[in-house]
Amino acid sequence: MKIIPLSEGAFTVDQTKKFIPFQFDKDDLQQRTKGSLLVEIQPFAVITSKDIIVLDTGLGFTNGDGQTQIHKNLSSHGIQPADVTKVLLSHLHKDHSGGIAMPGKKKLSFENATYYINHNEWNFAFEKKSASYIPEDFACLDGSNQLQFTQGNNVIDNYIHYEMTNAHSPYHQVFWIKENNETIFFGGDVAPQLQQMKNRFKAKYDYDGANAMELRKQWWESGEKEKWTFLFYHDIKYPFYKF
Repeated sequence: MKIIPLSEGAFTVDQTKKFIPFQFDKDDLQQRTKGSLLVEIQPFAVITSKDIIVLDTGLGFTNGDGQTQIHKNLSSHGIQPADVTKVLLSHLHKDHSGGIAMPGKKKLSFENATYYINHNEWNFAFEKKSASYIPEDFACLDGSNQLQFTQGNNVIDNYIHYEMTNAHSPYHQVFWIKENNETIFFGGDVAPQLQQMKNRFKAKYDYDGANAMELRKQWWESGEKEKWTFLFYHDIKYPFYKF
C-alpha cells in the first residue's frame, strides 16, 4: 500500500475553533491568542490494490487560483479527484470535513467516491449547535447514493476495519486498512500526534479524555507488536510512523 500525506499546512486554533494559517518563517506563535494550539491539517490518501482512499478531507482550504489544496496535492501524485473511490471520515468536525464538498458546497469533491460516515455522527452534526460543526460543508451528501452510513464496529469490503471510539467526540471512528500482511491505522483525533502515542496524555478537548488516553496506549502496544503504520492527522513533524 502507498501512503500520500495531503497536508493543507499548519494552523493555530483556540477556544473559538477558528483555524488561522501559520507560516513558520513569518509568524510568531506568541502573538496568537493565549492557549492557541499549533496543528497540522493533514488528510491522507492510501492506495491499495482495490481503491484510492482519502482519509478525512481537511478544511477545504483553497489556494490563490481557487483549487483546493487537497486536489492540488493529489494531482501532484498523478491522482485526479474522480479517481478516488472511498472517503473515510473519522468524524465531522470542520477541520476534518470541510473538504467533503467543493467551494460553494453544491458539488462533492470526489464525484465517484463513496463517503463513509458514522450514522449517529451524521445526526449529531446536524443537531448539535457547535462551532466545531458546519453542516453546510457536507449537506450536499444528504440523500446522495454516495453516502454510506457506518454503525458501531464492522468491516468494509473485507479489508477496511472500523470501530466507534466514543473518545474525542461521541461518535468518532477509527480505521485499519489491511492488505498483504500490512496494517495502516488512522486514529483521527483520538490519535492525532506521535507524542500523544508515546506519552500518557489526557486532553481537555476530548469528549472522554480518559478513554482516549487508554485507547492510545492499547493501539500503540498493538501497533508495536503487529508492526502497524500510524497516520497522524495533526502532527507538524511526523505525518506517519511505521514500526
